[in-house]
Amino acid sequence: MNYLAPRDTDSLLSEAEKEALYAKLLEQLTKDFSLANEPIDFPKSTTPAELKVQLHELIYRMLHHKFAEYLNLLYIIDVPEKEIKALDGSDLMRLAEDVSFLILKREWQKVWFRNRW
Repeated sequence: MNYLAPRDTDSLLSEAEKEALYAKLLEQLTKDFSLANEPIDFPKSTTPAELKVQLHELIYRMLHHKFAEYLNLLYIIDVPEKEIKALDGSDLMRLAEDVSFLILKREWQKVWFRNRW
């Protein structure tokens, strides 16, 4: 099966569940946030809807109060700079949502590829 990048957060999380890799996605997020000195714990009981909201809120708070840490997080996770620069930063709520998706998309790539090879 070839990797096909999801179009949005809901389809990504649905795909992760379908592939039985959702728990691995949570683990990858927890690991990378910890590496970026932003420890967060997404318990296995975290639902996709809860994850979506929690990640969005966290990114929003980081944009407001911890911008240097936010940039470090993007670097640690390896979110493509080109994709970040393409986002519209005029609405912070929307920006946080878009960045959350890019973070999930990159983490999903890591989990998906590791599971295949």
